[in-house]
Amino acid sequence: MRKIVLLAGAVAVLVTLTQTAPRNLTVSRSHSDLIAKRIYAYRDWQSTGVRIDQGDLVEIEAEGEWLYTPDEFHGPGGHPIYPAPGFYPIGEGTGGALIGRIGETGFRFVVGKRVNMQATQHGILYLRINDDILSDNDGWVAVRIDVTETEDSLP
Repeated sequence: MRKIVLLAGAVAVLVTLTQTAPRNLTVSRSHSDLIAKRIYAYRDWQSTGVRIDQGDLVEIEAEGEWLYTPDEFHGPGGHPIYPAPGFYPIGEGTGGALIGRIGETGFRFVVGKRVNMQATQHGILYLRINDDILSDNDGWVAVRIDVTETEDSLP
């Protein structure tokens, strides 16, 4: 019986301490701390779920490997040998590179391993591999997205 009373007393002290102790709330200061996405090489345009306003500063960093040509994995910068033909989502660029757009029909841009830019339009950020046939691709890259509102940002 004495053990039960001691245990109950210890629990009561712990409950009291946790209720009276100052509570520190940690809040992420950077949007990038909240967003870490995988972009798959075999999928078409993939929503990141990140809303960007015109004028925002956007930084996207990517790392990982995906398969763009048979038996040749490479990173988000694209294949070092094969340029993108004109019928790719971004023709005359690097084949197999990570690319993006803001909005459903927005201007397409190369992300590669990293891009810093100021948004010229608003919408959801979409990403994908710069390739025309996705069904023979494999792998993914992880992206970190940092969006900073500026004085020029327009919702």
